[in-house]
Amino acid sequence: MFLLDDHEVVRRGLADLLQSSGDIEVVGESGSAQEAARRIPALRPDVAILDARLPDGNGIDVCRDVRAVDSSIKGLILTSYEDDEALFAAIMAGAAGYVLKQIRGTDLVDAVRRVAAGQSLLDPAITTRVLERIRSGVEQPRELKTLTEQERRILEYVAEGLTNREIAGKMFLAEKTVKNYVSSVLAKLGLERRTQAAVLATRLLGQRH
Repeated sequence: MFLLDDHEVVRRGLADLLQSSGDIEVVGESGSAQEAARRIPALRPDVAILDARLPDGNGIDVCRDVRAVDSSIKGLILTSYEDDEALFAAIMAGAAGYVLKQIRGTDLVDAVRRVAAGQSLLDPAITTRVLERIRSGVEQPRELKTLTEQERRILEYVAEGLTNREIAGKMFLAEKTVKNYVSSVLAKLGLERRTQAAVLATRLLGQRH
């Protein structure tokens, strides 16, 4: 477990709460988004609790960057604000959960255990609505109009932080076929890396209400 929050008192409280549970170990903490994005992949925690808003960035971008390096690390976004756009961005960044800071301590411990076990804390109805924004042809952003329906699905999964192997499993395709699709998507969007595609997808879809 890694903790990212810019308030030291909050980090201390969370660390004490989680470690007192007996089965959760805090392997690192930080108050800086940039520092966390560097340290988390090296420490390889099962779960990272990420504050949504920080002085030098935000936990959602950290989640996306970390999962681009190691998709086995689960991101749990912790925020003081109930914000649809932040929830949308968290889903697109591949976060496994999104919880408010008002959550009870026992519920947060339970949330960490569930995310570590591979469960998603995101409401499936909300996730479906969010992903519908990328599938819908209505008000399709200019950049996405060049993509085929299959390529748009690939872009969805890339934006969720899935690896080629994971995408192949979901779409019943060969991993090499998925790799070719990803290359095609990047070429059509004029990008070099899949992390850029995830960022672009989030930006484009965030403009559509």
